[in-house]
Amino acid sequence: MSGHLGGKVIRYYRPQGSDDVRRLIDQGFQAFNAGRLSEACHIFSDKMLAPENDTTIGLTVAGALTPAGLGGCVIELMERGLVDFLISTGANLYHDLHYAMNFTLHRGSPFLDDVELYEQGIIRIYDILFPSSVLLETDAYIRDFLQRERLEGPMSSADFHHRLGRDLLERFPGCEAHSVVASAAAADVPIYTSSPGDSSIGMNIASNELLDGSTFMIDSSLDVNEVCAIILAGKQNGCVILGGGSPKNFYLQGQPTLWEVYGIPKGGNDYFIQITTDQVVWGGLSGATPAEAVSWGKVNPGVLPDTVVAYCDSTVAFPLFCEYVIGSAHGRRPRRGLMQRREALLADLKRQAEAARDAKPE
Repeated sequence: MSGHLGGKVIRYYRPQGSDDVRRLIDQGFQAFNAGRLSEACHIFSDKMLAPENDTTIGLTVAGALTPAGLGGCVIELMERGLVDFLISTGANLYHDLHYAMNFTLHRGSPFLDDVELYEQGIIRIYDILFPSSVLLETDAYIRDFLQRERLEGPMSSADFHHRLGRDLLERFPGCEAHSVVASAAAADVPIYTSSPGDSSIGMNIASNELLDGSTFMIDSSLDVNEVCAIILAGKQNGCVILGGGSPKNFYLQGQPTLWEVYGIPKGGNDYFIQITTDQVVWGGLSGATPAEAVSWGKVNPGVLPDTVVAYCDSTVAFPLFCEYVIGSAHGRRPRRGLMQRREALLADLKRQAEAARDAKPE
């Protein structure tokens, strides 16, 4: 086992706003997808972060990004107030817990014998390796947390992740420096997951119900309404989408929910940035390229110049993007503290939805 786990430890990378990276992107990234990444950097730093635009920014995260060490970029953006809320796969949040608990993941090779790895108790995520004991001990922590907290009844995923993050801060002091979940709790940044059962966190919640008789559950309807309330309250709205998948659509469906379901004519996103390796012809981007999203009311028709898709690997492009925007003139702004404002925002959503319903002709 030690031979396969002899690679360098993967650590969360924290961008610092490199002038060299800014010069590279401004002067060297001129065309094709380099040009699109440069465009994304400028839309974010020059427009989305401009104080006069007062943009509420959501970040969606899909793909195995926390195991690859990109959680540090997310932490830096949250601490600086550059993203206001997150929507992530449950898997990214689960693997983030390994870092909070001081477990180690190692650089390895994607060309190993997986039967041999299985026999030696080693987990592989492409070229990331770690012992299976990391999973078992992380699972044990989640179950212990659930039993200690004695959560009952429905709760939004943001509320659950906030409580989990506060527990991490208490039990692993200083972990906010290398845990997205803990850092979000410290910064009052809500984290939603669009598919709570599709991860080891959800698996352990399920065991809590089956074996312990708990009534606790993640309320997806509450998640939908909280995200809609956040979007409704935004003067302008913008997103940064890493990969795609369920987190992407969960964010983008907010505007259609407002106009299509609640009858509130909010309008779509004012800014749209996506970093993906998918292509629209295969269906993975269906309904969510900027131009196509206009037809759904997900993007405002007049803002297509402020939308961009960079067809790049997020593990390459996102750290460069973060270095650029953190070093910009607007590389820090006041945090919105959305975690503490959710009830008030939900109340306003309900008021406007009821008014729209009552105004409909019989």
